[in-house]
Amino acid sequence: MKILDDRQIRQKIKRLAIEMLEQHFDEPELILAGLNRNGYGFAELLLAELKPILPPGLKITLTRIRLNPANPLEYAPEIELPLSAIQSKPVVIVDDVCNTGRTTFYAIQPLLQVIPKSVEVAALVDRKHKAFPVKVDYVGLSLATTLLDHIVVQIREVAEMAVYLEAKAG
Repeated sequence: MKILDDRQIRQKIKRLAIEMLEQHFDEPELILAGLNRNGYGFAELLLAELKPILPPGLKITLTRIRLNPANPLEYAPEIELPLSAIQSKPVVIVDDVCNTGRTTFYAIQPLLQVIPKSVEVAALVDRKHKAFPVKVDYVGLSLATTLLDHIVVQIREVAEMAVYLEAKAG
């Protein structure tokens, strides 16, 4: 079942970008750390929306990086930027779906080696099944589902973006 269509996703991205800009308007730099493939794609969409809404004269460097915590027990999370470049800067961890919070929780691990100014989380869809202490600060859609349901986000390399809820048979 489609729960978000292309127009709705674009509207949510615009709203999230405005919220981020309101929160960080006085920062010299904002780092968007996209998780894995879809989170990185979502960060790219947010960045594309942030750039044109920056008011004239406002100088914020927008940096998008890839953060890969996919298999944290097999290998350490990979980050696409020297950790020293994150020191004292605000970081927004970006993912398409935040379910249990495990991926986001592990993504924070390399950031703990330095002290960022702040760490926030943005997700297109936030599910209510948190098993880890993760709060999503910028939410496109908050959704209560069953544990068997699956969220499919199509935002990369598609003509029309969409989010689907797939009910799994128990």
